Amino acid sequence: METVKQKEKKAFSTLKTKHGYKNVMAAPHLVKVVVSSGTGSGLKRNKDHNKLVIDRLSKITGQKPATKSAKKSIASFKIRLGDPVGVMVTLRGARMYGFLDKLINVAIPRTKDFRGLDKKIVDNIGNLTMSIKEHTIFPETGDEELKDVFGLAVTIVTTAKTKAEATEFFELLGIPFKK
Repeated sequence: METVKQKEKKAFSTLKTKHGYKNVMAAPHLVKVVVSSGTGSGLKRNKDHNKLVIDRLSKITGQKPATKSAKKSIASFKIRLGDPVGVMVTLRGARMYGFLDKLINVAIPRTKDFRGLDKKIVDNIGNLTMSIKEHTIFPETGDEELKDVFGLAVTIVTTAKTKAEATEFFELLGIPFKK
């Protein structure tokens, strides 16, 4: 089975003829993957919710997430400046490729009633942002941890300049889009 890194190298030869790239650096390539989860409402019910999310995300990504705090106070949401509201981890290099392999080949197919990702999740500047409702689709989470299920967002950042170019690049990487 081909890895994402190998598919990325093959994508240049495919895209070169269609878009007229003369150099490998002109073709789109992966920059980073950002995995984030908001924990604001979970902290109201359980004070250890942030620790739980940090632990699970570190198991899933292989890297310790950073805690993000509120940038300003919002009284109606009962949030004060500096309160922890989420966690995020930025993956680059080998960890990024390993996470993408796991996401594309293992996690996404385990999603309940999965019929493919919508092409609308690719934005106009060439990035893909998908939401995952349950973190339990990853193999690192055991069945005994099903009581505290949380969602997360995965953003794949590329150097693609247009939406069409990015969508074609993601298809070559193996992202399962709807037909």
